[in-house]
Amino acid sequence: MEKPFANQSMAADTHLEDPMQLHNRTVDALEGLSGVHPGKRRVHAKGLCCRAVFRPSGFAAGLTIAAHLRDKTAEIEAIVRFSGSSSDPSLADVLSPGKGLAVRFMPAGGDVSVLTAVTVPVFFAKSPASFLDLIKEANRLKGGGIEAIAAAAELAAHFPEARHAMAHVGKLRPPASYGTCRYYAIHAFMLVDEKGNRRPAKFEWMPELGVETLSIGELKSLPEDYLERDAAERIKKAPLRFRLNIVLGREEDPTDDPTLPWPDDRERIEAGILDVTDVIEEPDGLLMDPTITGEGIEPSDDPILRFRSPVYEESMRRRSRGE
Repeated sequence: MEKPFANQSMAADTHLEDPMQLHNRTVDALEGLSGVHPGKRRVHAKGLCCRAVFRPSGFAAGLTIAAHLRDKTAEIEAIVRFSGSSSDPSLADVLSPGKGLAVRFMPAGGDVSVLTAVTVPVFFAKSPASFLDLIKEANRLKGGGIEAIAAAAELAAHFPEARHAMAHVGKLRPPASYGTCRYYAIHAFMLVDEKGNRRPAKFEWMPELGVETLSIGELKSLPEDYLERDAAERIKKAPLRFRLNIVLGREEDPTDDPTLPWPDDRERIEAGILDVTDVIEEPDGLLMDPTITGEGIEPSDDPILRFRSPVYEESMRRRSRGE
């Protein structure tokens, strides 16, 4: 049996690392999950890019000056990337439990804003150092031949902050479509209005088709890339539509810890509708960095959110060099 993560020296070493090198070490660790796949992202490696249009409802106009959320008469161009969560671009869709939806809003005359979301509402770690510890331990367990379910249970046991996320991952079922998933942006952001007032908020995408999953029996006849094929076929007939909800936080809601959920009773505002209209080739250098928010939305004090930017940049540097 593998030793539990009582290997405190490894955790201690990670927490003493130079912060300037922590993002490099994190990308190195992510590469250890399935090896290096030249030119591909270190996570969410397999994906499908699409053209989309976002139409704001205008209901958020009193909360933020963000260009893509204010004018209900506007049609905002966007690029969408659906993806699996794995670092292996060849992995069958069904074997990558979490799915992602990243949207790059490109309002005419306004700031670009990026929103990344996944099919679980919380993250696995609350600090960059603990995230690196967790990835290192996942690599160790994989190297020891531990099966995925047992490895997840061991990680949850020895990283208590990951338990919420692991529990949600354990409940995930294969989606019928990228267009039938509910996606959560995980992190808290700050909405900034015309007077400079700031209010914490989270974002969610709700599928117009409703949430739909597949049984094991239904999956047996599907190809490994069934989600990409399904999305392309659906889009030929009609756009895939999502409604963007803004979840408004209260003073007591944590903004600095993405492992903790907010209460379900928080006020929600429907901020607009996203229509995914065409499948496209992924643009060169597409970077879905969630800290690119534009005027009117600011990253919160969540250290994981702010850490994602240098990690994404390092991943981009490596894949742009064909590594």
